[in-house]
Amino acid sequence: MSSEYRILFLGDVVGKPGRVAVREYLPHLKELHTPLFTIINGENSAGGVGITPDIANEFYQQGADAITLGNHAFNKREIMSYLESGKPIVRPVNMAQGVPGRGLCRVQKEGITLAVMNACGRVYMDHYDDPFAAVDKMLDSLDTPHRFLDFHAEATSEKIAMGWHCAGRATAVIGTHTHVQTADERILPGGTAYLSDSGMCGPWNSVLGMDREIILRRFRTGLPERFEVAQETGVISGVVITVERETGRALAIQRIAIGGD
Repeated sequence: MSSEYRILFLGDVVGKPGRVAVREYLPHLKELHTPLFTIINGENSAGGVGITPDIANEFYQQGADAITLGNHAFNKREIMSYLESGKPIVRPVNMAQGVPGRGLCRVQKEGITLAVMNACGRVYMDHYDDPFAAVDKMLDSLDTPHRFLDFHAEATSEKIAMGWHCAGRATAVIGTHTHVQTADERILPGGTAYLSDSGMCGPWNSVLGMDREIILRRFRTGLPERFEVAQETGVISGVVITVERETGRALAIQRIAIGGD
């Protein structure tokens, strides 16, 4: 058995074009990178906001080991009971007490237990508790060094701060939410893989996955309009992390992007 393994993470899946892209490209990515664990952020997968139980099950059937969410976790009310089902799906940990679901789950393969965590930032985001304290609490509760955090946040500064906050204590801190893949991947001291945003799996010729004409009208007129997912060909964005089996430290991080221009 190799002394290393890989984690494949796919950024925010946006609507049907994103789901189609995952269905088409994920088998190729798994064959190419041979990940031990595959994680998908599915918080925009149902019509651009939220996720349903059927879509979550679809991701599992396609090879996801865990699903992370974000600020749209509860936009589809039918997901609430599903979050209590014990499935490996996590919503932001730093929410009010009593909210359905959990911010941490564990998945196991080949003797490795990977903790998958989810938290939301507070800068330009609504009504979340302190993510740094919430992440500390999760990290302190773990007895495995294999720890993946999806930090769903708007501000790059807050994401970078979270990366340094977890440096040497997490295998990876990968940002989601802005839908635009950044080029700042690195290994922080102590073996923590970091990327400010993994990008999206969704329609390329769009504005963050939404119909560009609707967004342009809204910017030009200032009038409210209902957002709709662009019906364009989907792209795939994400990251592959190479991890040392014995220590849980990240050894390498590679951005992935398929499709688009």
